[in-house]
Amino acid sequence: MASVDSISLDSIRRSVSKTEDVWFLSGPTGPSDALQHTPIDRQPFVVGRQSGTSMKLQFRTVSGNHAELRVIDGHLVIQDLNSTNGTYVNGTRITEATAVSNEDLIHFAEAPFRIRRQSPTGMTAGTISENVCDQALALVQFDRLMSQRLVRPHFQPIVTLKGARPIGFEILGRGSVFGLESVGAMFQAAEQLNLEVELSRLLRWEGLRVGRELPDQPTLFVNTHPKEMEDGHALIDSLSKVRSMATNTKIVLEIHEAAVTDPALMRRLHASIKDLNIQLAYDDFGAGQARLAELIEARPEFVKFDIGLIRGIEVGDTNRMRMLQSLVNMVQDLEIAALAEGIETAEEANACLELGFDLAQGYYYGRPAPA
Repeated sequence: MASVDSISLDSIRRSVSKTEDVWFLSGPTGPSDALQHTPIDRQPFVVGRQSGTSMKLQFRTVSGNHAELRVIDGHLVIQDLNSTNGTYVNGTRITEATAVSNEDLIHFAEAPFRIRRQSPTGMTAGTISENVCDQALALVQFDRLMSQRLVRPHFQPIVTLKGARPIGFEILGRGSVFGLESVGAMFQAAEQLNLEVELSRLLRWEGLRVGRELPDQPTLFVNTHPKEMEDGHALIDSLSKVRSMATNTKIVLEIHEAAVTDPALMRRLHASIKDLNIQLAYDDFGAGQARLAELIEARPEFVKFDIGLIRGIEVGDTNRMRMLQSLVNMVQDLEIAALAEGIETAEEANACLELGFDLAQGYYYGRPAPA
Protein backbone atom coordinates (compact mmCIF):
# COMPACT_ATOMS: atom_id res chain seq x y z
CA MET A 1 0.00 0.00 0.00
CA ALA A 2 1.31 3.44 -0.86
CA SER A 3 2.62 5.66 1.90
CA VAL A 4 0.89 8.91 2.77
CA ASP A 5 2.89 12.14 2.61
CA SER A 6 1.63 15.36 4.18
CA ILE A 7 2.36 18.48 2.12
CA SER A 8 1.41 22.17 2.10
CA LEU A 9 -1.01 23.45 -0.53
CA ASP A 10 0.91 26.74 -0.63
CA SER A 11 4.16 24.98 -1.51
CA ILE A 12 2.86 23.36 -4.71
CA ARG A 13 2.22 25.03 -8.05
CA ARG A 14 -1.43 24.81 -9.09
CA SER A 15 -1.00 24.36 -12.84
CA VAL A 16 -2.36 21.04 -14.08
CA SER A 17 -1.25 19.58 -17.39
CA LYS A 18 -3.89 18.17 -19.72
CA THR A 19 -1.69 15.13 -20.32
CA GLU A 20 -1.74 14.09 -16.69
CA ASP A 21 -3.35 10.91 -15.48
CA VAL A 22 -7.04 10.76 -14.72
CA TRP A 23 -7.88 10.03 -11.10
CA PHE A 24 -10.98 8.22 -9.87
CA LEU A 25 -12.75 7.61 -6.58
CA SER A 26 -14.10 4.03 -6.52
CA GLY A 27 -16.83 3.32 -4.01
CA PRO A 28 -20.57 3.59 -3.24
CA THR A 29 -22.22 6.98 -2.84
CA GLY A 30 -24.75 5.57 -0.36
CA PRO A 31 -24.88 2.69 2.16
CA SER A 32 -26.83 0.40 -0.19
CA ASP A 33 -25.49 1.67 -3.52
CA ALA A 34 -23.41 -0.28 -6.00
CA LEU A 35 -19.75 0.46 -6.65
CA GLN A 36 -19.16 3.54 -8.84
CA HIS A 37 -15.99 4.90 -10.44
CA THR A 38 -16.21 8.70 -10.30
CA PRO A 39 -13.58 10.74 -12.17
CA ILE A 40 -12.06 13.65 -10.31
CA ASP A 41 -12.78 16.01 -13.18
CA ARG A 42 -12.89 19.49 -11.66
CA GLN A 43 -10.76 21.75 -9.46
CA PRO A 44 -11.40 21.60 -6.60
CA PHE A 45 -13.38 18.36 -6.45
CA VAL A 46 -15.60 18.70 -3.36
CA VAL A 47 -17.13 15.66 -1.64
CA GLY A 48 -20.04 15.97 0.81
CA ARG A 49 -23.75 15.57 1.51
CA GLN A 50 -24.70 19.02 0.26
CA SER A 51 -26.35 19.46 -3.14
CA GLY A 52 -24.05 21.03 -5.69
CA THR A 53 -20.90 19.24 -4.50
CA SER A 54 -18.76 17.47 -7.09
CA MET A 55 -19.76 14.13 -5.59
CA LYS A 56 -22.80 13.98 -3.31
CA LEU A 57 -22.76 11.21 -0.70
CA GLN A 58 -25.77 9.80 1.11
CA PHE A 59 -24.02 8.69 4.29
CA ARG A 60 -25.38 10.37 7.43
CA THR A 61 -21.97 10.79 9.01
CA VAL A 62 -20.62 12.78 6.03
CA SER A 63 -20.64 16.58 6.40
CA GLY A 64 -22.23 18.97 3.90
CA ASN A 65 -18.86 19.99 2.44
CA HIS A 66 -16.68 17.23 3.81
CA ALA A 67 -13.40 17.27 1.88
CA GLU A 68 -11.85 18.45 -1.36
CA LEU A 69 -9.39 16.91 -3.79
CA ARG A 70 -7.06 18.71 -6.22
CA VAL A 71 -4.61 17.47 -8.84
CA ILE A 72 -1.40 19.47 -8.47
CA ASP A 73 1.59 18.78 -10.71
CA GLY A 74 0.29 15.28 -11.32
CA HIS A 75 -0.18 14.60 -7.60
CA LEU A 76 -3.61 14.03 -6.08
CA VAL A 77 -4.02 15.99 -2.87
CA ILE A 78 -6.86 15.67 -0.37
CA GLN A 79 -7.85 18.22 2.26
CA ASP A 80 -10.47 17.82 4.98
CA LEU A 81 -12.89 20.77 5.17
CA ASN A 82 -13.33 20.81 8.95
CA SER A 83 -15.78 17.92 8.74
CA THR A 84 -17.45 16.61 11.88
CA ASN A 85 -16.37 12.99 11.55
CA GLY A 86 -13.09 13.36 9.73
CA THR A 87 -11.35 12.24 6.56
CA TYR A 88 -9.05 9.22 6.75
CA VAL A 89 -6.24 8.03 4.48
CA ASN A 90 -5.30 4.39 4.95
CA GLY A 91 -6.97 4.45 8.35
CA THR A 92 -5.28 7.64 9.65
CA ARG A 93 -7.27 10.83 10.17
CA ILE A 94 -5.70 13.74 8.28
CA THR A 95 -5.38 17.27 9.63
CA GLU A 96 -3.68 18.96 6.68
CA ALA A 97 -3.40 18.67 2.91
CA THR A 98 -2.20 15.17 2.13
CA ALA A 99 -0.92 13.58 -1.07
CA VAL A 100 -2.53 10.26 -1.93
CA SER A 101 -1.56 7.57 -4.40
CA ASN A 102 -3.10 4.86 -6.50
CA GLU A 103 -4.72 2.13 -4.34
CA ASP A 104 -4.86 4.30 -1.20
CA LEU A 105 -7.96 3.89 0.95
CA ILE A 106 -10.01 7.00 1.71
CA HIS A 107 -12.82 7.30 4.25
CA PHE A 108 -15.07 10.33 4.29
CA ALA A 109 -16.39 9.57 7.79
CA GLU A 110 -17.81 6.06 7.24
CA ALA A 111 -17.93 6.27 3.42
CA PRO A 112 -15.11 4.12 1.97
CA PHE A 113 -13.36 4.76 -1.34
CA ARG A 114 -10.27 3.57 -3.13
CA ILE A 115 -8.08 5.89 -5.20
CA ARG A 116 -7.60 4.76 -8.80
CA ARG A 117 -5.41 6.33 -11.50
CA GLN A 118 -5.56 5.94 -15.30
CA SER A 119 -2.95 7.26 -17.71
CA PRO A 120 -3.89 9.29 -20.81
CA THR A 121 -2.79 6.34 -22.99
CA GLY A 122 -5.44 4.18 -21.39
CA MET A 123 -2.99 2.15 -19.32
CA THR A 124 -4.24 1.84 -15.77
CA ALA A 125 -2.06 1.95 -12.71
CA GLY A 126 -3.94 -0.84 -11.05
CA THR A 127 -7.07 -2.11 -12.78
CA ILE A 128 -10.27 -0.50 -11.55
CA SER A 129 -11.72 -3.32 -9.49
CA GLU A 130 -15.36 -4.24 -9.53
CA ASN A 131 -15.10 -5.02 -5.85
CA VAL A 132 -13.81 -2.15 -3.71
CA CYS A 133 -14.23 -4.30 -0.62
CA ASP A 134 -10.94 -6.06 -1.08
CA GLN A 135 -8.78 -7.32 1.73
CA ALA A 136 -7.13 -3.98 2.53
CA LEU A 137 -10.42 -2.11 2.74
CA ALA A 138 -11.90 -4.87 4.86
CA LEU A 139 -9.05 -4.56 7.35
CA VAL A 140 -9.62 -0.83 7.67
CA GLN A 141 -13.34 -1.40 8.19
CA PHE A 142 -12.87 -4.30 10.59
CA ASP A 143 -11.44 -2.16 13.37
CA ARG A 144 -14.54 0.03 13.27
CA LEU A 145 -16.81 -3.02 13.22
CA MET A 146 -15.21 -4.38 16.38
CA SER A 147 -14.80 -1.14 18.31
CA GLN A 148 -18.37 0.02 17.59
CA ARG A 149 -19.87 -3.50 17.74
CA LEU A 150 -21.42 -3.05 14.30
CA VAL A 151 -22.89 -6.52 13.92
CA ARG A 152 -26.55 -7.46 13.38
CA PRO A 153 -27.74 -10.82 14.73
CA HIS A 154 -29.96 -12.85 12.42
CA PHE A 155 -32.08 -15.77 13.55
CA GLN A 156 -32.90 -18.91 11.56
CA PRO A 157 -35.68 -21.15 12.89
CA ILE A 158 -35.14 -24.71 14.06
CA VAL A 159 -38.29 -26.83 14.03
CA THR A 160 -39.53 -30.31 14.79
CA LEU A 161 -39.66 -32.37 11.61
CA LYS A 162 -43.01 -33.80 12.61
CA GLY A 163 -45.43 -30.88 12.56
CA ALA A 164 -42.78 -28.20 11.90
CA ARG A 165 -43.20 -26.77 15.39
CA PRO A 166 -40.58 -24.07 16.15
CA ILE A 167 -38.32 -24.91 19.09
CA GLY A 168 -35.60 -22.30 18.70
CA PHE A 169 -33.23 -20.36 16.45
CA GLU A 170 -29.63 -20.51 15.36
CA ILE A 171 -27.95 -17.12 15.74
CA LEU A 172 -26.09 -16.04 12.61
CA GLY A 173 -24.06 -12.84 12.40
CA ARG A 174 -24.14 -10.11 9.76
CA GLY A 175 -21.97 -7.00 9.59
CA SER A 176 -23.21 -3.42 9.43
CA VAL A 177 -20.25 -1.89 7.59
CA PHE A 178 -19.57 -1.76 3.88
CA GLY A 179 -17.63 -4.80 2.68
CA LEU A 180 -18.11 -6.85 5.85
CA GLU A 181 -21.80 -7.70 5.59
CA SER A 182 -21.41 -11.48 5.46
CA VAL A 183 -20.02 -13.69 8.20
CA GLY A 184 -17.47 -15.02 5.72
CA ALA A 185 -16.13 -11.54 4.95
CA MET A 186 -15.96 -10.70 8.65
CA PHE A 187 -13.97 -13.81 9.53
CA GLN A 188 -11.71 -13.38 6.49
CA ALA A 189 -10.71 -9.96 7.80
CA ALA A 190 -10.46 -11.28 11.36
CA GLU A 191 -8.10 -14.02 10.21
CA GLN A 192 -5.67 -11.44 8.79
CA LEU A 193 -5.51 -9.80 12.21
CA ASN A 194 -5.64 -13.01 14.27
CA LEU A 195 -8.91 -11.84 15.85
CA GLU A 196 -11.18 -14.77 15.00
CA VAL A 197 -11.81 -15.54 18.68
CA GLU A 198 -12.71 -11.94 19.51
CA LEU A 199 -15.11 -11.75 16.57
CA SER A 200 -16.75 -15.04 17.54
CA ARG A 201 -17.31 -13.74 21.07
CA LEU A 202 -18.76 -10.48 19.78
CA LEU A 203 -21.24 -12.29 17.50
CA ARG A 204 -22.27 -14.61 20.32
CA TRP A 205 -22.72 -11.78 22.82
CA GLU A 206 -24.73 -9.55 20.49
CA GLY A 207 -26.86 -12.48 19.34
CA LEU A 208 -27.81 -13.47 22.87
CA ARG A 209 -28.27 -9.87 23.95
CA VAL A 210 -30.90 -9.41 21.24
CA GLY A 211 -32.24 -12.96 21.32
CA ARG A 212 -33.00 -12.95 25.03
CA GLU A 213 -35.81 -10.48 24.28
CA LEU A 214 -37.56 -12.75 21.76
CA PRO A 215 -41.08 -13.81 22.77
CA ASP A 216 -41.68 -17.27 24.30
CA GLN A 217 -37.99 -17.60 25.27
CA PRO A 218 -36.90 -19.91 22.43
CA THR A 219 -33.76 -22.04 22.62
CA LEU A 220 -30.86 -20.17 21.01
CA PHE A 221 -28.07 -22.06 19.24
CA VAL A 222 -24.79 -20.09 19.32
CA ASN A 223 -21.65 -20.81 17.34
CA THR A 224 -17.98 -21.12 18.19
CA HIS A 225 -14.91 -20.63 16.04
CA PRO A 226 -12.52 -23.62 15.94
CA LYS A 227 -9.73 -21.43 17.37
CA GLU A 228 -11.74 -21.06 20.57
CA MET A 229 -11.12 -24.73 21.26
CA GLU A 230 -7.41 -23.99 21.68
CA ASP A 231 -8.07 -22.32 25.03
CA GLY A 232 -10.89 -24.04 26.88
CA HIS A 233 -10.57 -21.77 29.91
CA ALA A 234 -11.06 -18.61 27.83
CA LEU A 235 -14.08 -20.15 26.12
CA ILE A 236 -15.67 -21.06 29.44
CA ASP A 237 -14.97 -17.56 30.74
CA SER A 238 -16.73 -16.00 27.75
CA LEU A 239 -19.68 -18.38 28.15
CA SER A 240 -19.94 -17.50 31.85
CA LYS A 241 -20.23 -13.83 30.91
CA VAL A 242 -22.98 -14.39 28.33
CA ARG A 243 -24.83 -16.61 30.78
CA SER A 244 -24.76 -13.79 33.33
CA MET A 245 -26.14 -11.44 30.68
CA ALA A 246 -28.79 -13.85 29.35
CA THR A 247 -29.74 -15.39 32.67
CA ASN A 248 -32.95 -17.17 31.71
CA THR A 249 -32.20 -17.92 28.05
CA LYS A 250 -31.98 -21.53 26.91
CA ILE A 251 -28.60 -21.79 25.19
CA VAL A 252 -27.04 -24.49 23.01
CA LEU A 253 -23.34 -24.20 22.16
CA GLU A 254 -22.49 -25.45 18.67
CA ILE A 255 -19.03 -26.90 18.07
CA HIS A 256 -17.92 -27.85 14.57
CA GLU A 257 -17.21 -31.55 14.19
CA ALA A 258 -13.70 -30.85 12.88
CA ALA A 259 -12.83 -28.99 16.09
CA VAL A 260 -13.64 -32.01 18.24
CA THR A 261 -10.16 -33.53 18.36
CA ASP A 262 -9.41 -33.91 22.08
CA PRO A 263 -11.86 -36.18 23.97
CA ALA A 264 -10.48 -35.13 27.37
CA LEU A 265 -10.94 -31.45 26.52
CA MET A 266 -14.48 -32.14 25.34
CA ARG A 267 -15.33 -33.91 28.60
CA ARG A 268 -14.09 -30.94 30.62
CA LEU A 269 -15.89 -28.47 28.38
CA HIS A 270 -19.13 -30.40 28.52
CA ALA A 271 -18.99 -30.60 32.32
CA SER A 272 -18.30 -26.86 32.56
CA ILE A 273 -21.11 -25.74 30.27
CA LYS A 274 -23.48 -28.13 32.02
CA ASP A 275 -22.79 -26.19 35.21
CA LEU A 276 -23.77 -23.04 33.27
CA ASN A 277 -27.01 -24.70 32.13
CA ILE A 278 -25.80 -24.64 28.52
CA GLN A 279 -26.38 -27.60 26.22
CA LEU A 280 -24.03 -28.92 23.54
CA ALA A 281 -24.45 -29.56 19.82
CA TYR A 282 -21.99 -30.99 17.30
CA ASP A 283 -22.30 -29.05 14.04
CA ASP A 284 -21.73 -30.25 10.45
CA PHE A 285 -21.70 -33.88 11.57
CA GLY A 286 -20.55 -36.13 8.75
CA ALA A 287 -18.86 -33.33 6.77
CA GLY A 288 -15.52 -35.04 7.32
CA GLN A 289 -14.75 -37.87 9.66
CA ALA A 290 -17.83 -38.67 11.72
CA ARG A 291 -16.30 -38.59 15.20
CA LEU A 292 -18.38 -41.30 16.76
CA ALA A 293 -16.01 -41.86 19.68
CA GLU A 294 -16.38 -38.25 20.82
CA LEU A 295 -20.15 -38.63 20.81
CA ILE A 296 -19.77 -41.16 23.57
CA GLU A 297 -16.91 -39.40 25.38
CA ALA A 298 -18.78 -36.07 25.64
CA ARG A 299 -22.32 -36.80 24.65
CA PRO A 300 -24.11 -33.72 23.29
CA GLU A 301 -27.80 -33.03 23.38
CA PHE A 302 -27.94 -32.35 19.62
CA VAL A 303 -26.13 -33.52 16.48
CA LYS A 304 -26.58 -31.35 13.38
CA PHE A 305 -26.13 -33.43 10.23
CA ASP A 306 -24.15 -31.60 7.54
CA ILE A 307 -26.01 -30.00 4.65
CA GLY A 308 -23.97 -32.13 2.24
CA LEU A 309 -25.68 -35.25 3.56
CA ILE A 310 -29.15 -33.74 3.22
CA ARG A 311 -28.96 -31.95 -0.15
CA GLY A 312 -30.85 -33.94 -2.78
CA ILE A 313 -31.60 -36.73 -0.35
CA GLU A 314 -34.97 -37.42 -2.00
CA VAL A 315 -33.15 -38.78 -5.05
CA GLY A 316 -30.28 -40.37 -3.14
CA ASP A 317 -29.21 -43.90 -3.83
CA THR A 318 -30.01 -46.84 -1.57
CA ASN A 319 -26.55 -46.99 0.00
CA ARG A 320 -26.65 -43.33 0.95
CA MET A 321 -30.06 -43.70 2.55
CA ARG A 322 -28.94 -46.80 4.43
CA MET A 323 -25.87 -44.99 5.75
CA LEU A 324 -27.91 -42.01 6.91
CA GLN A 325 -30.49 -44.27 8.52
CA SER A 326 -27.72 -45.99 10.48
CA LEU A 327 -26.25 -42.67 11.66
CA VAL A 328 -29.64 -41.33 12.73
CA ASN A 329 -30.40 -44.54 14.64
CA MET A 330 -27.00 -44.50 16.31
CA VAL A 331 -27.40 -40.89 17.45
CA GLN A 332 -30.89 -41.49 18.77
CA ASP A 333 -29.80 -44.68 20.58
CA LEU A 334 -27.48 -42.39 22.55
CA GLU A 335 -30.51 -40.21 23.39
CA ILE A 336 -29.24 -37.40 21.20
CA ALA A 337 -31.57 -35.35 19.00
CA ALA A 338 -30.76 -35.69 15.28
CA LEU A 339 -31.11 -32.40 13.37
CA ALA A 340 -31.09 -32.18 9.56
CA GLU A 341 -29.49 -28.96 8.26
CA GLY A 342 -30.05 -27.28 4.92
CA ILE A 343 -33.53 -28.51 4.03
CA GLU A 344 -34.79 -26.44 1.12
CA THR A 345 -37.68 -28.43 -0.38
CA ALA A 346 -40.74 -30.35 0.72
CA GLU A 347 -39.22 -33.48 -0.84
CA GLU A 348 -36.08 -33.19 1.29
CA ALA A 349 -38.24 -32.59 4.37
CA ASN A 350 -40.34 -35.71 3.69
CA ALA A 351 -37.24 -37.86 3.11
CA CYS A 352 -35.73 -36.69 6.41
CA LEU A 353 -39.01 -37.40 8.15
CA GLU A 354 -38.95 -40.96 6.81
CA LEU A 355 -35.39 -41.39 8.08
CA GLY A 356 -36.56 -40.42 11.56
CA PHE A 357 -34.78 -37.08 12.07
CA ASP A 358 -36.07 -35.22 15.12
CA LEU A 359 -35.39 -31.61 14.11
CA ALA A 360 -34.85 -29.59 10.95
CA GLN A 361 -33.35 -26.31 9.77
CA GLY A 362 -33.13 -24.71 6.34
CA TYR A 363 -34.64 -22.24 3.89
CA TYR A 364 -37.75 -24.44 3.58
CA TYR A 365 -38.65 -23.46 7.15
CA GLY A 366 -37.24 -19.94 7.15
CA ARG A 367 -34.26 -17.85 6.12
CA PRO A 368 -32.06 -16.02 8.63
CA ALA A 369 -33.69 -12.72 9.55
CA PRO A 370 -33.26 -9.91 12.09
CA ALA A 371 -35.22 -10.23 15.31
